Amino acid sequence: MENSSPRSVSFRTHRRGERSGLSMLSKDVEGGVFPGKVSPDSAMKIVCKRGVIRLLLVGVILWVVLILLATLFHVWSCHSSISFLSAMCNKNSTVLDMLRNMGFVAKPQLQHRCPIPVANDPDKIVIPEGRTPDEIVKKLTYVMEDEAVSDKTQSSPLFGGHESWSQRKESFRLKPTMKVHCGFIRNGGGDMSPADIEYAEKCRFVVASGIFDGYDVPHQPSNLSPRSKKLFCFFMVVDETSLEFISKNVTVREDNNGGKWVGIWRLVLLKHPPYDEPRRNGKVPKILTHRLFPKAQYSIWIDGKMELIVDPLLILERYLWRQKNTFAISQHKHHHSIYEEADANKRRKRYARPLIDLHMKIYRYEGMEPWSPQKKTISDVPEGAIIIREHTAMSNLFSCLWFNEVDLFTPRDQLSFGYVLYRLGDSFRFFMFPNCEYYSLFILHPHIREHSSRIEWVTSWSQLKGNGTIKDKGKDWDQANAKNGLVESRGGLGLWTPYPANLDSVILPPVARTSKAG
Repeated sequence: MENSSPRSVSFRTHRRGERSGLSMLSKDVEGGVFPGKVSPDSAMKIVCKRGVIRLLLVGVILWVVLILLATLFHVWSCHSSISFLSAMCNKNSTVLDMLRNMGFVAKPQLQHRCPIPVANDPDKIVIPEGRTPDEIVKKLTYVMEDEAVSDKTQSSPLFGGHESWSQRKESFRLKPTMKVHCGFIRNGGGDMSPADIEYAEKCRFVVASGIFDGYDVPHQPSNLSPRSKKLFCFFMVVDETSLEFISKNVTVREDNNGGKWVGIWRLVLLKHPPYDEPRRNGKVPKILTHRLFPKAQYSIWIDGKMELIVDPLLILERYLWRQKNTFAISQHKHHHSIYEEADANKRRKRYARPLIDLHMKIYRYEGMEPWSPQKKTISDVPEGAIIIREHTAMSNLFSCLWFNEVDLFTPRDQLSFGYVLYRLGDSFRFFMFPNCEYYSLFILHPHIREHSSRIEWVTSWSQLKGNGTIKDKGKDWDQANAKNGLVESRGGLGLWTPYPANLDSVILPPVARTSKAG
């Protein structure tokens, strides 16, 4: 009896443990964790959960593989020697920048900026006395009356006049005394106020810029010496739209004589814009700086989106006086041939594609060859955002002839620059400096908004003539003559005037697209 009692207690305790374990087992089985008899609904839930997890894992893996393949193709296309693939590459993409920073892709040797061999001290620069003598063209005058108006064939004068094909041909024949079209036909628009004219007549050294259609505000130059501040006049040429936009966004002060100022820039309102298209209006102060400021001996043109960071006196010494040049401009970053530039303009929708083709066909018919290393010029395509000039007769003539091409054909002035060089041959000497120096002269600011007009999106002749539809891709400009569709009424008329030769057989040179940029 003494021995049986403890065994009985122990046995009961063990049985309670078994009952507890059985109870837990029962719960586990019901919860679906422990294998055993499971209800059909619980089994389906397990299968669905596992299937969803596997599907998600497969999807993530596929996405990673696709991203890797796309990245590898992007990197390969950017380093490919095939021009088509290279043109597809965006070399400034965020993906490439990230890979370069991580060391997976070699960083390109950028020619974005390079040192400029300018003098150290503006105060020590010796300004040449007098003017560079005119050797070929000694006297240059300008056509001031629109001959077509006197014949009553046009209701109002055109800013560029009605230059005939024979007059254009004659303008390239150099003589000691010449008279050419050069804009500013009387009553053709582009007028300045008397106060601005009076102020400009005092200026021998000019830095000029321009903003049209309200897509920029003036950027103040930096690193100006006290000497340059006294020596140079800074003019910002604007239209009514830009003047209103600037007045709303930055401080404009007015002096006692009615002159308007933004910092060091004097705003010059170009009344009665000469053209329908704002881009073409912007070529007036850019190319015809010597006409707007006829008393100036030296001028530096910079685009409105630029902030000048080099003293202008150092610029004149480096690009004009040191090597006795009278005209200096930067070469284009990517293109050497005007046919390359024309192709890029079409791709980037910078003007109606049929009109760009016609423009190039005329030049090709007149003997303009694509650029090659055998040519005497470094390049036929400039980076026209900076032009440095002494206003000699020959330099002024070149500017007039260049502007006349812009007036007659497309407003893309880079397409016309090389052609005028070709027609003048060795008679016009100029300095085309490396593009990396160009980028060292400025800080390039983005436009506040990108200008666009419907004519830039035109792809066919039917659209130009009003028989096709164009989706609204930007700001439309009013049409002076609705029946002519998108044809400008005051510029580019040479593209609509019968050319004195048959251009049907003209074939444009093939273009290898080596760069996406244009």
